[in-house]
Amino acid sequence: MSSAIGLIAGGGQFPLLFAEAARSRGRRVVAVAHRSDSLPELEQVVDALCWVKLGQLGKIIKFFRQEDVRETVFAGTITKTRIFHDVLPDLKGLSLWNRIDAHQDDAILRAVAGVLEDEGISVLASTCYLEHLLFPRGVLTRKKPSAKQMEDIRYGWNMARQIGRLDIGQCVVVRDRVVTAVEAIEGTDETIRRGGGLAGSGAVVVKVRKPEQDFRFDLPATGAGTIKSLVEVNASVLAVEAGQSLVFDQAEMIAAADRAGIAVVGLVPDENDQPLIA
Repeated sequence: MSSAIGLIAGGGQFPLLFAEAARSRGRRVVAVAHRSDSLPELEQVVDALCWVKLGQLGKIIKFFRQEDVRETVFAGTITKTRIFHDVLPDLKGLSLWNRIDAHQDDAILRAVAGVLEDEGISVLASTCYLEHLLFPRGVLTRKKPSAKQMEDIRYGWNMARQIGRLDIGQCVVVRDRVVTAVEAIEGTDETIRRGGGLAGSGAVVVKVRKPEQDFRFDLPATGAGTIKSLVEVNASVLAVEAGQSLVFDQAEMIAAADRAGIAVVGLVPDENDQPLIA
């Protein structure tokens, strides 16, 4: 195999997909897995693996040095609520944490990436080798959004952009141009359940990139589980910014949406940053 590539893995299937894709390109994959988040199956698809607790930045750097890693990616989710009760930082992690003014997603990840790059480890885009997982453009389901739902999509798009600009979240739930939930630390599925419960049947869910989205980490992601959450609250539409987010289990996701009569669309911005389907 060619040179090693690092993988800083969170939860979900994304780290496994990345590892398999990188190895198919001849890369040796050296992974750091986070306890309580990363899947144990990761060990079967990488060449070397080290388990860490959240915050053990020094341990990550030491492991990568031992394995001669010069490039790495971040892939997978970290349960954000763990920062309040399940962090065990080493000296390197604690020093970084104390230097960060705002403990929000982008600030933390950019700071970690900065330390890694200072150590000679470049951080690549999380879509490296997996560009085919980017959310496609257009209507993906049999059902299309109605004119009224398109109004909610446009309204939700602009509201989601605003919360993204503040680095709060990437998803909103809307009904009749009223925001019933804004994504924060709880994540998309819980936002859908909360907002859909308040909206009643017919909610519209809009998920977009942050205006200053860094493709190295924290891309929005959807999949079959997202549709399951929509079904639980009788939501009607899932609208996602195309090309700026990830989609997992696409065929399964679309089949589930078709069974439930949910419209799924991939949007792109026009010259005024307003959503277009086609």
